[in-house]
Amino acid sequence: MPHILFLNWRDTRNPEGGGSEVYTERIAAELVTHGHRVTLLCAAHPSGPAAQVLPSGVHVLRRGGRHTVYLRAALAYLVGAVRLGPLAPARRGRPDLIVDVCNGVPFLSPLYARCPTVVVVHHVHREQWPVVLGGRRGRIGWWLESRLAPRVYRRCRYVTVSTATRDELASLGVPPSRVLLIHNGLTDPDPEPVARSPYPCLVVLGRLVPHKRVEYALHALAELPLARLVVAGRGWWEPQLRRRAAELGVTGRTAFAGHVSEAEKHRLLAAGWVVLVPSLKEGWGLTILEAGARGTPAVAFRSAGGVRDAILDGRTGLLADDLADFVAKTRLLLTDATARDRMGAGARAYASGFTWTGAGRTWAALVAGVLSGRRRTPAAPADRSRHPSRWSAPSRWRPRRRSG
Repeated sequence: MPHILFLNWRDTRNPEGGGSEVYTERIAAELVTHGHRVTLLCAAHPSGPAAQVLPSGVHVLRRGGRHTVYLRAALAYLVGAVRLGPLAPARRGRPDLIVDVCNGVPFLSPLYARCPTVVVVHHVHREQWPVVLGGRRGRIGWWLESRLAPRVYRRCRYVTVSTATRDELASLGVPPSRVLLIHNGLTDPDPEPVARSPYPCLVVLGRLVPHKRVEYALHALAELPLARLVVAGRGWWEPQLRRRAAELGVTGRTAFAGHVSEAEKHRLLAAGWVVLVPSLKEGWGLTILEAGARGTPAVAFRSAGGVRDAILDGRTGLLADDLADFVAKTRLLLTDATARDRMGAGARAYASGFTWTGAGRTWAALVAGVLSGRRRTPAAPADRSRHPSRWSAPSRWRPRRRSG
């Protein structure tokens, strides 16, 4: 039974976890159903134990911190200490395949691993480095991502979640023939019916950090005096957002809900009139599809990468070109019930085509191809028309076979 090791800087229990972590754990769980043993190694944090077995059967190892998890991953591999969780202490050894999830800072696993690596890139952080770190640290981060990583992973297959990211990877020297597009899936929404809010309600869902630009949602709210805004999520930027809400005079119409449960998320997305995604950059924008599954259209920025795949502009939501356009398109969906209902219905139909089961089958085919050394991944599952994951071009690349 092949053992697959996922390397990701966070997990879903981490207070700073987001869409990348959801994707990682859902795909890991799907691979378990396909007969693989799966371990996820991520950073330690107070909200989770050092070792844990998830209900899905995925074993989670939490090692190191925000910056040291990369070194701890290398050490764990080199000493053969990637074991299958706390319930199997005697079963140690190195994995048969590494899935290296690059969230800006790469794990660089091909430098030490003697097994194949598949690289996952949700989005390229070109615009985010100056915002998140700035100065010299930002330039170093961008060098790691744009110059060093493509060289280290030059013999690896890539997976990404949007055509925008695939195109950006090409600009960094990664041939599209080595990039497989596997979109996010969706969990079926709670069947419990939720009535729409009786007042115009805007919803923002995500981490509260600068590059998510929740300030733009507050600006939109200030221009829409009858609307209210719910901000669901947590993060270190929340005090600044509260100050900005006070400066704009919208504190009384803004609710900071903090972290919400799945049930509460369902209620918010179903009751809201419009979901706002003002982020600077998204690999996909899972919230957009989660809202769409509940018939709620979204507004995001055209320049934000993967949201161009998640929103069919004018059919399932709207893409804005700048802040003024963002406000205008939010106003349109709040005031035009016909357009809102039409796009909400379109969003629901579009979201129904994305399933974790379909994504998992495509991943399982990729894993089988890499482990067997075949030139190309086997054909995608029969329901591929409903799950638009695909090779961008026939691959001429052959994975390097390694012993050990």
